[in-house]
Amino acid sequence: MRDVVALEQLPPERVALVDLLDRLLAGGVVLTGDLVLSIADIDLVRISLNAVIASVDELEGSL
Repeated sequence: MRDVVALEQLPPERVALVDLLDRLLAGGVVLTGDLVLSIADIDLVRISLNAVIASVDELEGSL
C-alpha cells in the first residue's frame, strides 16, 4: 500500500513526439526483422529487414 501512495504523488512525465524522435535519432536505432510466408510448411517467400536509422550529424561524426 505504501508503494501505491508514493507512485500517485509523482507527477506524470509526458514526452512530446518530437523529443522522442530527437532522442532516438541522436543515439541511433537498429531495426531487424524477418517475415516468412509459407503454405503447408513450405517456405514460399522470405523477407529480411536490416535498417539503421540515425541523424546525419551522428553518422558524420563516426566516419
